[in-house]
Amino acid sequence: MSAHYFEERPQSASRPGTVDLVLPDLHLRLETDRGVFSPEKIDLGTRILLESVPRPPQEGDLLDLGCGYGPIALTMASRAPEARVWAVDVNRRSLELTGRNAQAARLYKVSPVHVDEMPPEPRFSAIWSNPAIRIGKPALHAMLTRWLDRLTDDGVAYLVVQKHLGSDSLQRWLGEQGWQATRHTSRAAYRILKVTR
Repeated sequence: MSAHYFEERPQSASRPGTVDLVLPDLHLRLETDRGVFSPEKIDLGTRILLESVPRPPQEGDLLDLGCGYGPIALTMASRAPEARVWAVDVNRRSLELTGRNAQAARLYKVSPVHVDEMPPEPRFSAIWSNPAIRIGKPALHAMLTRWLDRLTDDGVAYLVVQKHLGSDSLQRWLGEQGWQATRHTSRAAYRILKVTR
């Protein structure tokens, strides 16, 4: 993992690579690069999220918050081909990779968008995220508040967080903010938190 994956323009020199995303219902080869999250392999937390959450809603707007090179966004798009999937990140290298990976997979309803360029209108019936815990609690809380507030009334967010990186305290904080936050899955020291209004 690069220490700078949450920078807008990574300083690390490009070193393109590929990883395989293999799930029971999906097999994709994805372009990666230095300066993005988990460029050497699909992150274990991301894999647990994708293996354990229910299928996303089949229409409407879906959000991958912190898309990296796109494994979550492309899985959402594959499982909900009529929905629009917004792939949001601060890292422009990540957004370029997500766009190329979506085109290569012919998943044309994936829209990679910088966090500051996201249109204000869409509200999300599902948010899936492996959030950037390492940005620190104040920034993490601000990010989650910003995007969870855009859930539809019946929308559901699934967040994967390592136990030793604060999943239980994050669950408590979400509850204190008025969200219903429950543990959907616990596996290999990761928690999948289900968040609803």
